[in-house]
Amino acid sequence: MDLAAELARHRDFLLGVAYRLLGSMHAAEDVVQDAYLRAERAGTDEVREPRAWMTRIVTRLALDELRSARVRREAYVGPWLPEPLVAPVDEHADPADRVTLDDQVSLALLTVLQTLSPPERAVYVLHEAFGVPLHEVARIVGRTPEACRQLASRARRHVQDRAPRFDADPDEQARVVEAFKVAAEQGDFDTLAALLDEAVVVRADGGGVVTAARKPITGRERVLRTFAAGRRGAQEFSVRRVLVNGDPGLLLRADGQVAVLAFVVADGRITHIDIVANPDKLGAAGQL
Repeated sequence: MDLAAELARHRDFLLGVAYRLLGSMHAAEDVVQDAYLRAERAGTDEVREPRAWMTRIVTRLALDELRSARVRREAYVGPWLPEPLVAPVDEHADPADRVTLDDQVSLALLTVLQTLSPPERAVYVLHEAFGVPLHEVARIVGRTPEACRQLASRARRHVQDRAPRFDADPDEQARVVEAFKVAAEQGDFDTLAALLDEAVVVRADGGGVVTAARKPITGRERVLRTFAAGRRGAQEFSVRRVLVNGDPGLLLRADGQVAVLAFVVADGRITHIDIVANPDKLGAAGQL
């Protein structure tokens, strides 16, 4: 087996698995590279199903990383949000035609996945997100098919209970996010108020590196007061439309600080805003 060729063939799939498990593309790339090196050392003469074999290595390495990351996340300053995948907007593309790695998992859903136990997350990602049969998942994670069936059922229930409801129409979300952008640029807080759900929730991840609210902000009035204070206090302020994990989002700059905003829209109003301002999670986003 040509290991390099097989890795190239399945790289997007393996990165997708690792990213969903870890919530970090940087960590996912490290895991996939480590998996390749381990596979190279182990030899491939007896391998009959290269993708399943490499998926097993990637998944187990990701689970090991999750166990070591648990302590770091417990000590994390403020809300921990996944690393967003940020891309420029193609002005001529139809949002309904986007079929990419990142648009298959919104930042909101990825955040919910991080609340599952590592075994639940692994089974959910492999079986629900990628359609890997449970008997194959069982071999990958080293559990019985019955145990994986129970984990999958529990994970589905948790995701359904915790995932925010959203509009499936990408044009509607794009319209609401664009209206939010214009209102933020103009300091039009009456329009912002009309765009926000009464029970809107804002989570901000500064990681203790930059200033950010250390607890979620809940409710339209509290969110508006927070936005107004930040907007009026900024000497330099700009907002740009981007794709965040494939969905309409915004890239905000205020006095040299960069933040990525991801939105959940339901019934024409914004119900959740996730703000990632920790520069360690923004990668090249600040260069867009």
